[in-house]
Amino acid sequence: MSPPAAFALCADDFALSPAVTRGILEALAAGRLTATSAMTTQANWPEAARAFRGLAPRADLGLHFNLTLGGPLGKMTKFAPDGAFPAMNAIVPAAWRGALPRQEIRDELRRQLDAFEDAYGAPPDYVDGHQHVQVLPGIADDLIAELAHRGLAGKIWLRDSADRPKRIFARGKHWGKALTVAALARGFRAKAKAAAFKLNDGFSGFSDFDAKTDYAEDFATFLRAPGAKPLIMCHPGHVDEELARLDPVTASRETELAFLLSDRFLAILGAAGAKLERISAM
Repeated sequence: MSPPAAFALCADDFALSPAVTRGILEALAAGRLTATSAMTTQANWPEAARAFRGLAPRADLGLHFNLTLGGPLGKMTKFAPDGAFPAMNAIVPAAWRGALPRQEIRDELRRQLDAFEDAYGAPPDYVDGHQHVQVLPGIADDLIAELAHRGLAGKIWLRDSADRPKRIFARGKHWGKALTVAALARGFRAKAKAAAFKLNDGFSGFSDFDAKTDYAEDFATFLRAPGAKPLIMCHPGHVDEELARLDPVTASRETELAFLLSDRFLAILGAAGAKLERISAM
């Protein structure tokens, strides 16, 4: 009998709010995640970093580079003149036109990386981006250059938010979102590999964030057509007033968390012949 197929499972938005952090920590402690991505722009980040330290042997902790939720850690007079990040639908066309204020974004990237190291005492195990901003033209180049400048090439991994169309269609759901992100990420993988960064191979987890949807059924599709180092994203957590103020994705986080902590999650892994693993161990 062949061994179970390994995949990494990453909870995005660690430190977004105290309740989201608490939910992710519950899933980590239960051994139901192998990574979580931290938003160092949020006030909850230093406390979240301290809480994660005891869980470090069992999961990766990454930087969730943020340019679309809340505000920056420093002044961005062109990108965020009123102190609030712009929406993703404003960033994407500007990125493709080459119209982003890249020096401001580079400076903010450095601040977020510094905030990660200041609170956690070490560089991130990997880097991804809130709403996949890390793969956008210009931003991707500056991210790769900054991480290489810090001596992290070959030491940490980067999230490739794209997957092959054949795999995307094989999953049968949410292919519109997946194909859109794959198009935005065109060229990212080649640039990262050329700079000696490790990457996942295979990506899924796109969702409508509808709490009424049977998330277990969705999750079973995420396991289909995996790559050599598949990564699944998820968004578990509890809900509090701060989350409701900052983000429209609320009740579905509770649904995802309940599923991850359930026996049904383990049954789906067993039926698929899948097991949780860290990217670094694949």
